[in-house]
Amino acid sequence: MTSAFSIDCDVHPTVPKMAALLPYLPDMWRDTVVRRGVEELVTISYPTTNPLSFRADWRDETGKAGTSVEKLAAEALDPFGSRFAILNCLYGVQALFSEDMGAAFAQALNDWIVQEWLDRDPRLRASIVVPTQNPERAVDEINRCAADKRFVQVLLLVGGEIPLGRRQNWPIFAAAQKHGLPIGIHAGSTYRHPVTPVGWPTYYTEDYVNQAPGFQSQLTNLMSEGVFAKFPDLTVVLMESGVSWLPAYLWRLTKFWKGLRSEIPWVSDPPASIVRDRVRLTLQPFDGPPDEGGIMRLMEHFGSDEMLLFSTDYPHWQFEGQGAMPEGFDPALTRKIMAENPLRTYPRLNETAAQAAMGRP
Repeated sequence: MTSAFSIDCDVHPTVPKMAALLPYLPDMWRDTVVRRGVEELVTISYPTTNPLSFRADWRDETGKAGTSVEKLAAEALDPFGSRFAILNCLYGVQALFSEDMGAAFAQALNDWIVQEWLDRDPRLRASIVVPTQNPERAVDEINRCAADKRFVQVLLLVGGEIPLGRRQNWPIFAAAQKHGLPIGIHAGSTYRHPVTPVGWPTYYTEDYVNQAPGFQSQLTNLMSEGVFAKFPDLTVVLMESGVSWLPAYLWRLTKFWKGLRSEIPWVSDPPASIVRDRVRLTLQPFDGPPDEGGIMRLMEHFGSDEMLLFSTDYPHWQFEGQGAMPEGFDPALTRKIMAENPLRTYPRLNETAAQAAMGRP
């Protein structure tokens, strides 16, 4: 990897156990957790026992990984030369049925991130976890956390109860745009509906593979419902979506838009053009060709060198050793992916990152 510094756009801190969040919960919900014996908020989107969830050499004695800022720094920041890393905490908050409990846990999780992670390493930034069960409560949490400039994004899951672009979710996009925060859509689900369009699958392999069609569906919905037109300054980041599906998807979406554009007149520009301007994708898990020629052809089909963002996806197991940046990208494109593209995507990184690039503290 050749870059003055890198920006890791998808890192996952792990809640070691429910007890870690208790100090950050209101008294009522702390008592509820203890009284009901709530142990973990873990969904099958992120099963701790699955080999893909945590790389073997990063697991601790409990079998988990990424449970402390010290381990994350030693395993994900220092080895990859990351000047900044964005924490995306996946902890089943959105899967709770209670709107009030979801809001309480979102607040506790964000406060835990601040005190146990952001305050302990100046390289760390984070996404705001929001209770999507209730958009009004989600907006309240965005407004509460946005005052801390170390929060650089709003985190949503790709699978939920309704498509993300529906009008009831627009207050979330309005709040994100107001604060200059991209919307990060991450692989995962609340499991209110099947993760495939044909019903419930049997195996985790099916769940994992079908995340990519989920991202396609959400992107189509955001486009068709008019989110990109309504919020012209909003950027959407797709995380753990894979990348190789995008060119064929854009061709198909644009083709059918030409025949059906009268139905969605607010989509005035070709969808492929809108996506290239407004959508970004994290690099890992990289599902592109294994050879340099194939990778460069894929990038030609992308039609843009500004869409990919460097990520390790720590502590998931997607690559061996330090191979987070796949072979085959030329040096100029590598620099863009590792630092320049993230800086354009996350406005709140710009000032401190520019100072770091010039050697200032």
